[in-house]
Amino acid sequence: MSSSLSQTLNKIEPADKDIIELAHKRQDSLTKPRGSLGKLEDVSVRIAGMRRCITSTSDNSAIVVMAADHGVAEEGISAYPQEVTRQMVFPFLSGCAAVNVFARHVGARVVVVDMGVIGGFEPHPLLECQSIGFGTANMAKGPAMTLKQATDAIEAGIAVIEDQIAKGLDIVGTGDMGIGNTTAASAICAAITGRPVAEVTGKGTGIDDKQLLHKIAVIERALDINHPDGKDGIDVLSKVGGFEIGGLAGVILGAAANRIPVVIDGFISGAAALIAYKLSPLVKDYLVASHLSEERGHRVMLNYMELTPLLDLGMRLGEGTGAALGISLVEASVKILREMKTFDEAGVSDKGAEG
Repeated sequence: MSSSLSQTLNKIEPADKDIIELAHKRQDSLTKPRGSLGKLEDVSVRIAGMRRCITSTSDNSAIVVMAADHGVAEEGISAYPQEVTRQMVFPFLSGCAAVNVFARHVGARVVVVDMGVIGGFEPHPLLECQSIGFGTANMAKGPAMTLKQATDAIEAGIAVIEDQIAKGLDIVGTGDMGIGNTTAASAICAAITGRPVAEVTGKGTGIDDKQLLHKIAVIERALDINHPDGKDGIDVLSKVGGFEIGGLAGVILGAAANRIPVVIDGFISGAAALIAYKLSPLVKDYLVASHLSEERGHRVMLNYMELTPLLDLGMRLGEGTGAALGISLVEASVKILREMKTFDEAGVSDKGAEG
């Protein structure tokens, strides 16, 4: 493991339990029945513990969208051709993709990163190039990448988030683009959680039942050929992962090391979170699951990390769309704890705070 990655891992500390307790007390004393705001109350308390501050701000948010190609796409596991990965980066840059719309709605900036799209791109002021290579190798025939490439991808993600922190950042969301990446995410999920491939593999971009059976067989072959060690996040990433998944894992680790909440999107972001979690279980303290994806393996991932999604809207687009909506809810929860008055402050009688 490189010294840079080791330094980041060594900086990650648990959320502050004393601050969490104080935040709980304040939340319970606000002018409302205790528990009446449901999950938002829990989120506000968790955010306080992450930031070591009960009444923090959350006005500066970003969604990091990472794109990369996957060699396993040559196995015919997607309803879309591989060139769609590259084609979709341009709508991100022009501000007309779904994630851009949602990001504008919640006031977040979108950071687009090329982690390994085939062909690459001409320089663009809104595109960060952290390319590890022009797509991974076909994991159904051997490792998706080398151990060095896996480490490089994670460290690239750390560099991206540190640059965003330098620009000002209170909260970060994760997003992705990559034809074939639900196949990689399913393989990661099966390798780490130990669940059967068929249980954690969905239809991704919209393949039919016959194609789904083929996709499952391809993933099972990849796991049989590569034998990823489910206890070793870098080993799993290198054998059945993707460059954008590694990059997002780095974003998560770097944010946690700097006490910044991470709102993860759906299935691909969940796979990145699993990799980060295996490298440092403490990152769980900094993760907020924005929503439950329609991809069947997503619930398995979240249960494994003991995370409860804020929303269940039947979404499966990726890009960071769910993260954008999640950021909005996190910001609302933080503002409640900061701006709402307690019973004493408002001069209102507290009836025991029930009902």
